[in-house]
Amino acid sequence: MSNGKKISIAIDGPAGSGKSTTAKLVAKELGLQYIDTGAMYRAVALKVLRTNTNPDDIEKISKLVKNIDIQFKNENDKQRIFLDNEDVTELIRDPEVTNLSSPISALQPVREAMVALQKSYGKNGGVVMEGRDIGTVVMPQAEVKIFLIASLYERTKRRHLELQSKGVEKDFYELEKEILARDVRDSTREISPLTKAQDAIEIDTTNLSIEEQVKKIVTIAKERTNK
Repeated sequence: MSNGKKISIAIDGPAGSGKSTTAKLVAKELGLQYIDTGAMYRAVALKVLRTNTNPDDIEKISKLVKNIDIQFKNENDKQRIFLDNEDVTELIRDPEVTNLSSPISALQPVREAMVALQKSYGKNGGVVMEGRDIGTVVMPQAEVKIFLIASLYERTKRRHLELQSKGVEKDFYELEKEILARDVRDSTREISPLTKAQDAIEIDTTNLSIEEQVKKIVTIAKERTNK
């Protein structure tokens, strides 16, 4: 990294492994741009719901993603996501959107459109991007690749607390079933499945605090930067 180009960090892993919060803080610590790719698929899912588009209608969804406008903006030290110029940061966390985002993200036209956008964000370096296929498909050139894992119980507990903090009550075991089903969908889909890159460093976050996760990744990134 002696050419002055900023480092790129790819963080992958299943739902609830701590990717989003960790990636945000790593980006802040290292002065890099944070890209939440999951939010992009959630935005597509929200548009599908709002337009009453059948999730199985590939032709309509293909047209929908060709005309979709998704942007990230930093406001008051927080990243906001805009769908067609509307701030949908909170709306895309709705459980209905969450459940639809995984099957929607597996559709070829959606995947192709979002991956192309993500690649454009990462081509010049200086980003921390998180998702499920960042190290394998979107940024295979990333200097640092991290694959976060955690037990199903721990991931369910985190998501349950997150929903409760937003006033959403959800049965714990029902949520656990949904996360497990999402794991299976994400890992077995034909296009860009959830896979650990060969050169990714695996970190089990089950018993780690967010601060500990961030410290581990920042240390790895600084070691790579100084090489």
